[in-house]
Amino acid sequence: MGLPRSLSDIVALLAGLASVLAPFIWASDAAAATQPLLLLGALLVVSALWSLVGSGGASSWVTAAFAALLFVSPWAFGFDGDAAAAWTAWAAGAIALIVGFVTSLQARTPASAHS
Repeated sequence: MGLPRSLSDIVALLAGLASVLAPFIWASDAAAATQPLLLLGALLVVSALWSLVGSGGASSWVTAAFAALLFVSPWAFGFDGDAAAAWTAWAAGAIALIVGFVTSLQARTPASAHS
């Protein structure tokens, strides 16, 4: 049983929204966390919405790449010491990355003609 593309887009959308809203919810003291969470979360939201609307959209690989960037952002931007912001980036990034990667791999495997 495969993971539907629309489900992976919804997961990426929710992960992106969590990242965008996190700086406002956690009221983090780490100013370094705000911009990466907002920007990378917004990129996840846009790529997921673009795909959900059905206008071709970003491929699952693009969504997975944004998720990977979100996952490494605490180390890249130096906010790994702020637990709330870092865990938000790690959790949202990992979830969107796994779902996007699984969906990308399913798209590459040929579907059975007898199904």
